[in-house]
Amino acid sequence: MSEQTSAFEEWKKRTEEELKKRPERKDEFLTSSGTEIERLYTPEKIDEEYKEKLGFPGEYPYTRGVRRSMYRGRLWTMRQYAGFGSAEETNKRFRYLLDQGQTGLSVAFDLPTQIGYDSDDAMALGEVGKVGVAIDSLEDMEILLDGISLDEVSTSMTINAPAAILLAMYIAVAEKQGVSKEKIQGTIQNDILKEYIARGTYIFPPKPSMRLITDIFAYCTENTPKFNTISISGYHIREAGSTAVQELAFTLSNAVAYVEAAIEAGLDVDKFAPRLAFFFNGHNNFFEEAAKFRAARRMWAKIMKEDFGAKNPKSHQLRFHTQVAGSTLTAQQPDNNIVRVALQALAAVLGGTQSLHTNSKDEALALPTEDSARIALRTQQIIAHETGAADTIDPLAGSYYVEALTDDLEEKAYEYMQQIKERGGAVAAVEQQYMQREIQRAAYDYQKRVEKEEEIVVGVNKFTLDEEPDPELMRVDDKFVAGQYGRLKKLREKRDNVKVSSVLSELKEAAEGTENLMPYIIEAVRCYATIGEISNTLRDVFGEY
Repeated sequence: MSEQTSAFEEWKKRTEEELKKRPERKDEFLTSSGTEIERLYTPEKIDEEYKEKLGFPGEYPYTRGVRRSMYRGRLWTMRQYAGFGSAEETNKRFRYLLDQGQTGLSVAFDLPTQIGYDSDDAMALGEVGKVGVAIDSLEDMEILLDGISLDEVSTSMTINAPAAILLAMYIAVAEKQGVSKEKIQGTIQNDILKEYIARGTYIFPPKPSMRLITDIFAYCTENTPKFNTISISGYHIREAGSTAVQELAFTLSNAVAYVEAAIEAGLDVDKFAPRLAFFFNGHNNFFEEAAKFRAARRMWAKIMKEDFGAKNPKSHQLRFHTQVAGSTLTAQQPDNNIVRVALQALAAVLGGTQSLHTNSKDEALALPTEDSARIALRTQQIIAHETGAADTIDPLAGSYYVEALTDDLEEKAYEYMQQIKERGGAVAAVEQQYMQREIQRAAYDYQKRVEKEEEIVVGVNKFTLDEEPDPELMRVDDKFVAGQYGRLKKLREKRDNVKVSSVLSELKEAAEGTENLMPYIIEAVRCYATIGEISNTLRDVFGEY
């Protein structure tokens, strides 16, 4: 037996040992013709280049996946993004999606919540509940999660500037349910750098924002070991118009900045790095997207091992959520979006995603209806159970095209990352507007190609209809806003306002110093201080960006 072949035999042996603890979904995987599907396909002669660049699933450099058996053991988490109007309405949608087979929650917050304003603040006028659910206090969070056992479900929260506050609310709801914070599972996005680059829902300047993030890292490492402390997001970078290379390079550069900030704050890389998560866009170019995910894993493994000296294998593993590309959805012929979403989702699965959100066909026009949200979820379920895509690991590996794309994306992303490093790192590059300008240039170039019909968008600049039928759309009834105002008014009347004032003063004093702010924020949330009151307390100390 050659040395190369013995490496494969060793991997199979270690995998069989692990499967004794976590068996695969089926005893046998077969094609429709009865052919047995192998767990993993490799070159017959496993040469050194294969071991160095691809390796085996669950082993460094993780190009082929972060789990030894991938979806043969457990399917990706089907996590549909949802939130609109009031906490009551969103709770109904959550329950509906869970009944339909969704396996994880993903919360969309409205714009006032995302930038730390209460619903009755003048700055929130006209935006309450529009693009997500309005959450003003722990009371709203209790309603949002009513009847949902937090020891049984994993929850992702797309929240950044006030991430510490929403995490505190989630912890407090779990406590009220009798679920210890050590047991809660989920992810907060908590990625402020990409807000400056691409999305815009920031509150504080970069330095205090980075402090809040490292405070969350430190607190969760000790108190919520199953909760992902950040979801470093390329999704919004791509939605702003970046290329796949830019999405990859800018996301990993931001991730490097977070790791450096945490180490500078005195944290041990192997204690916090295993809970870092990533969030990528699933775009249109099928093979490039699958290759992008493979390249991202390999790059991150090398960065963590070689640049940061991380020794824990979990610190090397890039685990990621994918959302298919909202920017590719068209208002014209919205049924076409079902096809786009299916192909983008399949690319994410073939690329080895850990969780997935599939957009609804009508999201270019309005919030999704219940029917369109169900179709989006069914798309994932069909991929999981009918296509065979989940029956073997990394099925595109070995394709000349896919491997060349993976290498090319990696090489070009490293070139970008070097330019960012030369500018002083991601924080300095953000302040210099470098990444913002690069994204704007890429978006402008793409738009020119569309207008010249060098890029075809079906139903938009080619294959159009003279008359578009009017689709059924969901409309949020603004009547709930008055109820939201009323609930806030009653909350402020019935809570212990002396206690609220005291804990906010303590929070302000801590913010002026160097203490970890998470315990103070949790205490404020428990007293039913609102998101606006807590954010304003921090604004007084940190200022606004």
